[in-house]
Amino acid sequence: MAMVSAMAQPTTQVVYLSGTGADDRVDWEFHCSAGRNSGEWTTIPVPSCWEQEGFGGYYYGYGSGDRLYETGRYRHGFDVPAEWRGKSIRIVFEGVMTDAEVRVNGKLAGPVHQGAFYRFDHDITGLVDYGKRNKLEVLVKKHSDNKSVNQAERDADYWVFGGIFRPVYLEVKPRVHIQRVAVDARSDGSLRADVYIAQPDTVSRIAAVVRNSAGTEVGSWEQEAGGSVSRVESGISGIKPWSPEYPELYTLEFSLLDAAGNTLHRMQERIGFRTIEIRERDGIYVNGTRVKLKGVNRHTFHPKYGRTSSKSMSIQAANLIKDMNMNAVRMSHYPPDKHFLDVCDSLGLFVLDELAGWQHPPYDEDVGRKLLHEMIARDVNHPSIILWDNGNEGGWNTALDDDFGRLDIQQRHVLHPWQDFGAFNTYHYLDYNYLALDGYSRRKLFMPTEFLHGLYDGGHGAGLEDFWLRMWNEPLCAGGFLWVFADEAVERTDRDNQLDTYGNEAPDGILGPYHEREGSFFSIKEIWCPVHIEKRYITSAFNGVFNLENRFHYTDLKDCRFDAEWVSVSGPTERARETVQSSHELHIDLAPGQRGTLAVPLPDGWQNHDLLRITARDPHGRALHTWTWPLRDAAAQDASVAYSASAAAAAVTTARADRWEVTVRDVVFAFSKHDGKLIGVSRGDESIPLTDGPVFVSGEKEIEKVKQVSERGTSIIEVTFKGGDRFTWTVGTDARLLLDVHYQPQRLSEFAGITFSYPEDGIVGMRWLGNGPYRVYKNRMKGPQFGLWEKDYNNTVTGESGWVYPEFKGYHANVHWARILGTSQPDFTVYVKSDDIFLRVLTPQEPHKPEKAKMEYPVGNLSFLHSINGIGDKFMEAHRFGPQSNPALFEAPRIAGGRLSLSLVFDFNL
Repeated sequence: MAMVSAMAQPTTQVVYLSGTGADDRVDWEFHCSAGRNSGEWTTIPVPSCWEQEGFGGYYYGYGSGDRLYETGRYRHGFDVPAEWRGKSIRIVFEGVMTDAEVRVNGKLAGPVHQGAFYRFDHDITGLVDYGKRNKLEVLVKKHSDNKSVNQAERDADYWVFGGIFRPVYLEVKPRVHIQRVAVDARSDGSLRADVYIAQPDTVSRIAAVVRNSAGTEVGSWEQEAGGSVSRVESGISGIKPWSPEYPELYTLEFSLLDAAGNTLHRMQERIGFRTIEIRERDGIYVNGTRVKLKGVNRHTFHPKYGRTSSKSMSIQAANLIKDMNMNAVRMSHYPPDKHFLDVCDSLGLFVLDELAGWQHPPYDEDVGRKLLHEMIARDVNHPSIILWDNGNEGGWNTALDDDFGRLDIQQRHVLHPWQDFGAFNTYHYLDYNYLALDGYSRRKLFMPTEFLHGLYDGGHGAGLEDFWLRMWNEPLCAGGFLWVFADEAVERTDRDNQLDTYGNEAPDGILGPYHEREGSFFSIKEIWCPVHIEKRYITSAFNGVFNLENRFHYTDLKDCRFDAEWVSVSGPTERARETVQSSHELHIDLAPGQRGTLAVPLPDGWQNHDLLRITARDPHGRALHTWTWPLRDAAAQDASVAYSASAAAAAVTTARADRWEVTVRDVVFAFSKHDGKLIGVSRGDESIPLTDGPVFVSGEKEIEKVKQVSERGTSIIEVTFKGGDRFTWTVGTDARLLLDVHYQPQRLSEFAGITFSYPEDGIVGMRWLGNGPYRVYKNRMKGPQFGLWEKDYNNTVTGESGWVYPEFKGYHANVHWARILGTSQPDFTVYVKSDDIFLRVLTPQEPHKPEKAKMEYPVGNLSFLHSINGIGDKFMEAHRFGPQSNPALFEAPRIAGGRLSLSLVFDFNL
């Protein structure tokens, strides 16, 4: 039994009866009424969700199937020292799913608590035996006896569990004590607080001290007490306001004094000074600055522990959110653990805190009002919380709207997520056209509390660049919240810990279930980076200057750092290796909202390197984003490579009945006489199964002529099509195979280019110079960076199975060369001599139920493409995401020569 302060001090002692979280748990006696391991007394770690410990049965919120409605009985012994006599003793439960009846030494501690995500407590001062072992019993009903609680919490779109899933502890205070405080601290240093006092008769005065994060006192005062609820007020000069960019925190200490000046009780609260204003038809202002919320919805969840969390998990989650350059998080769809809010305070995130409710009749007024009081009493002082949510998507009880203001000293605004309500329009899952804001809510503050509903690899980052361009430039847009942070895949203890996402119903996030980073993570990071660098290409005329914009709300770029590196990389036949040739630390003085230039020094011979890389870091050292630029275009990159061929030898062509066989030393190429396609490649006695190409992916073309000629030791196969399209193979004296293609794609095409066949079981990995390591879609190009990459084959189905990232299969952008690493057959390299070509490697396995995220891919499985298609999300096809998501337009008269050109070099040498 741990105590956190000496009894001689008039402070609060916290004594944990359970562990403190998922990484620190204590065994209690346990009996489950039904399902697995039921009908007998055993033990269970607390806190926990009992399904994850092998008890009871699973069901998904609104899903069908068996629901056991099991109950759990808990027993635990605890000591009460004799010196606690005369103290106030309360037992505190941070969260129990869902109804909790508490008994101490066989006596009821208080009314049955209903509602899973809320802290509640009972006064057990008169129930304990001092100097003895005491007995705690808790009866937990997974399914509430209150119908509205089940509708608001248990029939929702997420996994539901049972058990004491958050910590349990005793609070031991003097008889006269501070129950709680509610604080309103403004950015101008003004402070007012309500101090709730138990047994106030002997309290004469209240003393207050404010200390900064270094522990230095910055203000203090005393005033007379005013009964059970005393309002105290003061002003503190020289404070630093709280914001997500500079999350300055202070410690506010209150002391209750008797008439003689003796301290009766002392308590501390961590606060931040900040002012929130909701200006109708204008915006959200924090500390006088209009802000845009770049946010995400987050469930409290872990595959192994269910809804049981820990402070370390909260720190990890908040850091990942910050790493995506987000500044806000919505609590979907219930209040989180207190430590998550503590972390949002300290790391800096705006928070929308939410009373539970989900597309069903909401809490009834009685239980809803009680739970709302518990939520605000616990969370009111967090500076990170700037708005309250009254339920979600129809799960709000409008009779409670005014109660938020009655209970909240800060008078924060209330949202009805997905509704036009009050000053806000929080419309969910809008398509791109809605961003015109020419509908029925055009004067409201536009802030979708859910948008771009992720499913598998769709949504989240896909479409976000188009959406954010409109949202950033719309003055009445206050930002928005992506759905959702992480995959909610539970380790099913009844299925050998297999991960279960309930088909495609459980939340599908930007991160995997164990917080693996999916491709959208990096897309969001770049799109929402507060340093925006204007697009440019590096040419021979490059002067080292980049145009940029400061999109921070509070941070001058003089407090940030830019690290520039000139890098050279190894070639295709070596393991991936890079060398930093020179580096520079750069700074720029640029106020929030301003545009300016960043100048990178040009070292001698910079053109001989391969790429320039710039990383921006915020004032706290967090990496905002890394940008990279190739220093050569694709053709020049190809010319710079030292090829692997040995001495030149003439290409010898042998005509067979149905093919031409072209031999250079020990490499043999076979081409069809019918259509000129590559039939196969062999090297010595080894076969390289690259076949059946090139095939035009945007439709078949009628062949006009196929011919073969030999010139100066080379062999040339040329295929022309009716209408003028053509491709040409050239087998060179260095045993490399050149392919030149000139063609017209369809006017509107999902993808355009050529493709080949190559067996999936013949690929073990890939090494390439291009954008990576993540795959792209037409509407999700941001995130991957130009560089030298290597990854092993995997068959991950994003959000459904595998969860190995980055995924191997799919589209890769701006490829200069790629080496295909074989299994039993030899490796080979293809050099791309045309700019902005996508390499498609294999076809990603389709999820079981892709919804609107369903993708079409070209035939074959090794493709070189001028354009690719976009991906949708759960609710919307790609074309509803905006311009980047629509098919590519080709109009021949508007392109010189009327055709697209593509040049490749295949190298099958060692």
